[in-house]
Amino acid sequence: MEILAKSDPAISLQHHIDDALQIANKLKLQFRNCTILKSDFWKLLRLSIIFHDLGKSHSEFQKLLKGQANNWGFQRHELFSLPFIVSMDLNPKQKELIYYAVAGHHKHFDDLDRILFTRYSIDADEDDDFIKSIGKQPPKFEDDFDNYINKYAVIELLKKYDIHVNEITCNNPQEQIRKYINQPVKINNPLYFDLLLLAGAFKHCDHLSSAFVTELYTLDQKDFDFLSKKISNLYFHQKKSSETIGSVILKAPTGSGKTETSFLWLKNQFKHFGQNRVFYVLPYTASINAMYERLTKDINSAFPKVGLLHGKLNEYLDSLVESEKFINQSQNKNDIIKKLKNSYQSLITPIKIETPFQLLKNIFGLKGFEKGIFEWINGYFIFDEIHAYQPDIFAQIIILIEFVTKYMSGKIFIMTATLPTFLKSELEKALGEKTEIEADIELFEAFTRHKIITKDGLLSDNIDIIKTDLVNKKKVLVVCNTVKQSQEVYSQLSGFVKNSVLLHSNFNANDRNEKERLLKDNGIKLLIGTQAIEVSLDIDFDVIYTELAPLDALIQRFGRVNRKMKKGICPCYIFKERNKSDKYIYKNEQVILRTLKVILQIENENNGIVAEQKWQGFIDTVYPAWDKDEKEKFDTIKTLLKNSLQNLSPFIYSKNTEEDFYKQFDGIKVLPIRFENEYQQLIERYEFIKAEKLKVQISSRRFNQFKFEKSAFSKRFIYENKNVPNKINEIETFILNKKYDNELGFLFDKDENIRVTENQLM
Repeated sequence: MEILAKSDPAISLQHHIDDALQIANKLKLQFRNCTILKSDFWKLLRLSIIFHDLGKSHSEFQKLLKGQANNWGFQRHELFSLPFIVSMDLNPKQKELIYYAVAGHHKHFDDLDRILFTRYSIDADEDDDFIKSIGKQPPKFEDDFDNYINKYAVIELLKKYDIHVNEITCNNPQEQIRKYINQPVKINNPLYFDLLLLAGAFKHCDHLSSAFVTELYTLDQKDFDFLSKKISNLYFHQKKSSETIGSVILKAPTGSGKTETSFLWLKNQFKHFGQNRVFYVLPYTASINAMYERLTKDINSAFPKVGLLHGKLNEYLDSLVESEKFINQSQNKNDIIKKLKNSYQSLITPIKIETPFQLLKNIFGLKGFEKGIFEWINGYFIFDEIHAYQPDIFAQIIILIEFVTKYMSGKIFIMTATLPTFLKSELEKALGEKTEIEADIELFEAFTRHKIITKDGLLSDNIDIIKTDLVNKKKVLVVCNTVKQSQEVYSQLSGFVKNSVLLHSNFNANDRNEKERLLKDNGIKLLIGTQAIEVSLDIDFDVIYTELAPLDALIQRFGRVNRKMKKGICPCYIFKERNKSDKYIYKNEQVILRTLKVILQIENENNGIVAEQKWQGFIDTVYPAWDKDEKEKFDTIKTLLKNSLQNLSPFIYSKNTEEDFYKQFDGIKVLPIRFENEYQQLIERYEFIKAEKLKVQISSRRFNQFKFEKSAFSKRFIYENKNVPNKINEIETFILNKKYDNELGFLFDKDENIRVTENQLM
């Protein structure tokens, strides 16, 4: 009798095992140089795969797969696989590892315990009230195993893999599972990394084979060919990086080819340590999207070798696949999005460009973290724009780096143009052994390209100065500290010149994507924005007008001017007076005062022309040491996460969902009330990603304020279930009754004056 593993399409258990073993063989090839994997690792992985679904031989489960009437209920097939593992001729340690890996490959151990208690209840013999409540003696797991499991078919299947089990004895697994719940394997246990990595590899094999994946891609030497095409002569820091083995901290000016430098380093690591996964870490969604598009062009392959991960992936992919390059008449857009997303979320693609949160979720113990950590083995981690993180996030990145270097044999490449010395020392401690590389003085001098000019008053009171540059056909960048201020300045200037763009964080995905698309057009003459333009968008302007901000933020803003160094010395205007609302964005008044002092010093020395190599000294003047409150926050988060890691156990997951985890950092998505009807129509057509692209992400603080003012509320949107006729589904969505303009974004001080519909939840 053939045992089925899956339905729709019907897949036999042997077929599924063979598919998973095929993935295991590919993993073995790709991770063959990983010394942290024990000598019996691949043997244990093979056995885990062969045994993991044997419980599907349960006759009631087979009926379920065939669409027949059955009494399967809510049992778990992995539990019925466990007696076969107990019967194997292995040493106790190996048997224990396989037992737990198979038991936990789908469900949280607490769930398994609850399922076993509900059906069997170990204590039921002594619980008269329980027996009375169900009206009969509960069944025994051992009896179910004997009565329903096709042991003969399983034994014959195992023989095909040259496995011969001893006499099969069955015990209720609840005692063993409860033992693990009460005493889970933690990081100080000698079995910890054996179990953690076995669980991760095994889950990859099971999930990828279930998705009918047959290939895992690798980087070849030809994938680095773009380096020679882009770089004719290596800078000193590029040559040094290309020869360095192990972790690196690189300091080089913005625009000096740091991305190419990191790949020169990566190519050399491949030569010495072999093929492993690459993680390119950036702080902002826009940076990730831009880097993804850049690298997919550079590494021009027929296979998906570059992937990306961030909280707005669905919306980005929806826009991406609508381009001619992805869609043709025979392709279904949703299928393409699903395939790309699955590829990027698994280890199919050798390079992932992502936010640090995509990595951090693993050390916070979100469900499936074992898969994520397995990918880190001997991995290569490139951190770009490391200066951009707040103290709490920086602390988490430090713990991540410590974990990766200490336990996973990971190699780290950190890039920065300027970084306060006290932050750099934290990175040095986390990295341990590393090489510091700095661009030579001649290169820094060659990158002298900006002239600092301060102006009295507020930027908003000096619009005429900006108009003069626009009249003279200069490409002008204007940066404000708040969204509201940028909207007001844009309203004054946009009618004055064609081809202008406003960019800030309070646009929905549709409008944001359109604006970023427009910025790729060299015809844009005016860009007005907030900190959103400080990220690595490849834009190049002739002049900047900016409100006063901390020096590190100003340096990033200046980096959008004369980016290619082909315009001589370009002016950077800074307005000395601050708006009252600026204090909510940049709260440390002393940092602002020290920044202004440094800016005035630069202006008075050398006629305002700033030498690139002097930025580091100026940064250390503005940030001489930790701010007391920020250091306290950094230390607190670092200590808490270190303690949390001590309790991180395979198969014991955080109660937070991935969505809850990201809300801590990304805020809350709200639907502008003007899109309420359009949103309803889209979900009725099952176009959920397009519906999501209508929403705008706002901070939790602002959301709570609007909720208190009753401007924000939740509403249930209902639609018919696509697969079950006459069944209604619902989506609960937050709505904000504030004016939204496609050109300006959310106008938080203006109500939309649209009648609120029924079915709202307060």
